[in-house]
Amino acid sequence: MKERYRTRKIHVGRVAVGGDAPISVQSMTFSNTRNVEATVEQIKRLHFAGCDIVRVAVPDMEDALALEEIVKRVDLPVVADIHFNYKLALEAAKWVDCIRFNPGNIGEKSRIKEIVKACKERNIPIRVGVNAGSLEKEFEQRYGATAEGMVASAEYNIKFLEDLDFSDIKVSLKASDVERTVEAYRMLRPKNDYPFHLGVTEAGTLFHATVKSAIGLGTLLLDGIGDTMRVSITGELEKEIEVARAILRDSGREKKGVNIVSCPTCGRIEADLVSAVEEVERRTAHIKAPLNLSVMGCVVNAIGEAKHADVAIAFGKGNGLIMVKGEIVAKLPEDELVERFVKEVELMAENMEV
Repeated sequence: MKERYRTRKIHVGRVAVGGDAPISVQSMTFSNTRNVEATVEQIKRLHFAGCDIVRVAVPDMEDALALEEIVKRVDLPVVADIHFNYKLALEAAKWVDCIRFNPGNIGEKSRIKEIVKACKERNIPIRVGVNAGSLEKEFEQRYGATAEGMVASAEYNIKFLEDLDFSDIKVSLKASDVERTVEAYRMLRPKNDYPFHLGVTEAGTLFHATVKSAIGLGTLLLDGIGDTMRVSITGELEKEIEVARAILRDSGREKKGVNIVSCPTCGRIEADLVSAVEEVERRTAHIKAPLNLSVMGCVVNAIGEAKHADVAIAFGKGNGLIMVKGEIVAKLPEDELVERFVKEVELMAENMEV
């Protein structure tokens, strides 16, 4: 795994993005923002799921005006997502912690100047959000909807903001497919030190979005690219956070939470391994300590994998072993193994947190 690119640090509300700050996880509400109660409820759900920053759509002035009340009632930093009408950004900037706009949708540069002025007055950052599907005409005509076109748009708009003496910037380069997304981020990364927001846009339902995001975002994270990220899943909230955290853990960029190793099912298994793993996942989901857990269904895999885990179950026929740091601490009947396993995990986690 490559060393993470050192970018400049900005702040979205109380959350630091870039520099030595942890990679933050974002999501977006799907309620009509003007529906204050529904939007606040969704933001609170995301907060409890482990979200760091939330974005809300602002398609008209009624939504922009609702932000004053929404921001008062939530604890997460709020980003206003603006398209087409720059006046919505001017209103939203009075209340939110960041403005995101797509240069291809805002139009005249005089409008962007007004957005920059409003953000300067409140000392809030701007996310330059470039999407392959909505590039400015000059870049689409020259490059097509390619990674090169996305990078050209980003560079042009970054330079435009810099010329206005504005550098409180983060950048995203999103396409609906993994290849263009990865190519664009890799191409732009060496050219500036602004923090990058990662995402594969319009990624689809849970299954497809998980696969695309794991490949795309995981690849970039292993390259050392990325300061904040969103896994975009159609119609999901908490799952976006769950998948994003898993990608961060499994890429090695976040040392928090349990990593569960379990056998692929085969004819050697002598226990109800599927039920055991599901129960272990459920009962250890709250643990934040970085622990490697192993649940093995036969002696063949247990010999190697279980002894390298922090805590392990090695199932046999009708019974099994509990191992801690490779040492056997108990031999128990099958129906007692998970209970003892969870106790050992919780004990180890408590000792790590002390």
